Amino acid sequence: MTRRSALLTLTLTPALACNRKKAEKATAFALIGDRYHNSDYIRTALNRDIAQGLGVSIELCDDTTMLTSETLDGYKMLIVQRDGMIWPDGYPPRQRAGSPEIVSEPAVAASSGKYQWWMKPEQGKAVREFVDHGGAALFLHNTTHVGLTDPDFRHVLGAAYQGHPPIRPFKVKVRNPNHPITQGVNDFVVTDEQHYMEYDKDPNHILLESVNEEGLEFQDLGATAPAGWAYDYGKGRICYFSPGHLLTAHWNPEYIKLKQNAVRWLLRQS
Repeated sequence: MTRRSALLTLTLTPALACNRKKAEKATAFALIGDRYHNSDYIRTALNRDIAQGLGVSIELCDDTTMLTSETLDGYKMLIVQRDGMIWPDGYPPRQRAGSPEIVSEPAVAASSGKYQWWMKPEQGKAVREFVDHGGAALFLHNTTHVGLTDPDFRHVLGAAYQGHPPIRPFKVKVRNPNHPITQGVNDFVVTDEQHYMEYDKDPNHILLESVNEEGLEFQDLGATAPAGWAYDYGKGRICYFSPGHLLTAHWNPEYIKLKQNAVRWLLRQS
């Protein structure tokens, strides 16, 4: 085992690493975690809600370079919760009020503190081919940000990120109660980032919408946004849900129902 795979094993899920051989692969490969969304809480949510809740094994990874056609070969489902940025030179310094001045002797080398888009064209193509050829994809929360960076990935996901207001309560309303994913799911309220996005696909595929019931808007995009959709894509299926910045949102009982229903539908178990 390489030092890197050992680090991933310890950081993400015991006995799981990003580079298992095909014969040992789990049901799903999950790419998770970024600067603003710690891998640990996403791992905790996916393990409880899907791996333990449904008995669906998940290989968790936070290395964006591992999203390749070779990696995806042999999995039935791809799960993504992360944005489109990486920070090769480290994050820019953030000095919090009341915290001590950062001192280093000798001095730390200067860093650009600039982000880069991580998805390469071949990675977007790999995702598109994976789903088109029969794979399933569950996209969560800020994954719409990746839709800004690659046309093939956006074509599968069906949207691109527009922004979000500060964390605030909003209601997730079931727009289509007749879909297998929304069966038995009631409207619910979370305190989370209400994400807005440019949605590209048929409006009939939208299952959920997020609504700030106090009428608080975001920029000129109103108080309501799509919050979930699902559709067949080639021989495969995709589903997207927007809540997920906080673990409390992930663990809202109605949201757990949604995710579990979605996995069953994606894997054609319902």
